[in-house]
Amino acid sequence: MTLPRVLLAAALAVLLVLPALPSLFGSYAVTVFTLIFFYGFLGQAWNIIGGYAGQLSAGHAAFVGVGAYAAAVLSQDAGLTPWIGMLVGGLLSAALGAVIGYLGFRFGLRGFYFVLLTVAFAELCRLVASNVDAIGGALGYYITFTGNPRHFQFQDSRAYYYIALGFMLLATGVVALIERRRFGMYLTAIREDESACEALGVDTFRVKLLAMVVSSFLTGMGGTFYAFYLFSLQPSTVFGIPLSVEIVIRPIVGGAGTLLGPIVGSFILSPLAELSRAYFAKGGWIGGHLVVYGLLLILVVLFLPQGAYPWLVKLGGGRFLGGGLRPPSDTSPQDGAGKAGARSGPS
Repeated sequence: MTLPRVLLAAALAVLLVLPALPSLFGSYAVTVFTLIFFYGFLGQAWNIIGGYAGQLSAGHAAFVGVGAYAAAVLSQDAGLTPWIGMLVGGLLSAALGAVIGYLGFRFGLRGFYFVLLTVAFAELCRLVASNVDAIGGALGYYITFTGNPRHFQFQDSRAYYYIALGFMLLATGVVALIERRRFGMYLTAIREDESACEALGVDTFRVKLLAMVVSSFLTGMGGTFYAFYLFSLQPSTVFGIPLSVEIVIRPIVGGAGTLLGPIVGSFILSPLAELSRAYFAKGGWIGGHLVVYGLLLILVVLFLPQGAYPWLVKLGGGRFLGGGLRPPSDTSPQDGAGKAGARSGPS
């Protein structure tokens, strides 16, 4: 079923307005919107495996880091434009995702066991990056600013705004395409009852592995943006748990397993993160925004367990029918990956 007309009209209006926003607001607002789009993109990429398939990955920072380091090193040391390095980073991240997926799904890891596997690989990547001097080691890897668009660098920060917007729309388009294919139906069915899918002859291993590869490829591509937006890579940051939390929490708050949930979550959390980070920084409380995240997550679990986007749709008179437009059902973490849903991970 289509979304309520009023919400659809509002979404189209927003899409028409977004390209004009940089000319209407100052640099700080442009920065905030850039982060909204970027984390909306990362959340959308995670949504494929964590929301639709119900296989909670708490180590997606590993894919961001692999993509970021690949594009940065190829650009700085080999002279390869990051526009191509982005694809290389995506492929390397997809390969890592395939390894994680193979080990997890072949050995039947579900629920929190799969969470631990993804966290372990992210930590392994951090240790490797911290101990390889060729990529900066623990001191990090730094990118020389040239302002050359060929090097994914721009004098005008508004360029990053449009690129981040493009990333978010790309990921949303991929998810929309998945929703409308049999692949998307399989993912949703696996999330709801994996055992029943296997009984019906669905190759759940192959479906979940493909979802993991697609999700990690997109996330790895986002690593290029991360690297050339910040111009420095610190292993403890780019492979760290906090970044994975930033990625996961947006679909959870917005509505995991729905098309627009990660975007709604990013529009809620990214401005909140910037405001709370600035507020707590004045008092010297670094990382205080994570406490705000925790409190908000508690409120969402208690009052909006399906996320903000499903609530908005119901408020507008819409109904969820099938596919990705139906949010994950309420289940307990003990039910396994097929029924754990994206909400069980942070427990």
